[in-house]
Amino acid sequence: MPFFSSDFVARLVGAVLAAFGAALLGRELAQLFGAPTDVYALVFSLLGILAGLILTPAVTTRPIRRIRERLVSMPPERLAAIIVGLFTGLAAAALLSIPLRALPPPFNQLAPLGAAVLFCYLSVAVMVTRQHDLSIFFRDFRPLMGSRDNGDAQKEENGHVILLDTSVIIDGRITDISKTGFIRDAMLAPGFVLQELQSIADSPDPIRRNRGRRGLELLNILQKESPIPVRITDMDVSEVREVDSKLVALARHLHCPIMTNDYNLNRVAELQGVAVLNINDLANAIKTIYLPGEELAVKIIQEGREIGQGVGYMDDGTMVVVEDGQTRVNQIVDVVVTKTLQTSAGRMIFARPS
Repeated sequence: MPFFSSDFVARLVGAVLAAFGAALLGRELAQLFGAPTDVYALVFSLLGILAGLILTPAVTTRPIRRIRERLVSMPPERLAAIIVGLFTGLAAAALLSIPLRALPPPFNQLAPLGAAVLFCYLSVAVMVTRQHDLSIFFRDFRPLMGSRDNGDAQKEENGHVILLDTSVIIDGRITDISKTGFIRDAMLAPGFVLQELQSIADSPDPIRRNRGRRGLELLNILQKESPIPVRITDMDVSEVREVDSKLVALARHLHCPIMTNDYNLNRVAELQGVAVLNINDLANAIKTIYLPGEELAVKIIQEGREIGQGVGYMDDGTMVVVEDGQTRVNQIVDVVVTKTLQTSAGRMIFARPS
């Protein structure tokens, strides 16, 4: 412990004050019991010094330090809501204290204090519950920061944004999709998603670490090369802790969709009425559709499950199962489509050599 640390100074000050107060208490007790005053004062002052040295940090510096750490880590929205709630509660209590002063004693002194405590508590509770609405309300009074910033803020308020999930950033296909121009709304990567990417990048598992670093690199590329705005937002939902739950709650607040590849997040968001843009569904939807009777060329790369079958793949990843293709592995074969089958894993094409 440093010699002049805050705890050390608090112990000294507390010991002096406790010794003085204990000495006065000892004198009063000595006079009450008819005992030697100096002896009682000395004994009580020594006890006060001991109590001050031991207990002072527990009731002064340590609670203050915990409150300071809590305030530092607290989201700005919650801190602003607490401050507004305190001022609102004090103002309401001040107005109510005027008629409360007319009460008979001792109620005219206790009632204003109780009203102040009650109104401050209720105001803080209401403001913290509605902190997101409060932030939107105060956003209207921000000074003008330029037409582009105002336009982006207006888009966020109107829900013209897309929230990016961790999985879709790591996947990387969003960088190519954004360049095509099909996405017109700004994309937001919340700070808690960025923190999850950083924790994955710091993982001791080399596979997870590489995925996290890839996600951070792709997000940097997306910000630089995407024709539409890609921003990191500090908007948070402090009431929940899990990243997926935060995303769903933030999407409901902004009235915007979530872009993800996570199956579980997809289902949870849909159950809560949040729109989901799933890149896997998009990839399956834009695959070329082949009707029975159409011809195509496919390279058979392996044997199929059934006897005599061969398996090949189209450029978009669609599996093609070819009858009598087992003997033509590593050959490009012209085939005729017999039927197509849509499965949970994607589209499958069944064909036979033409």
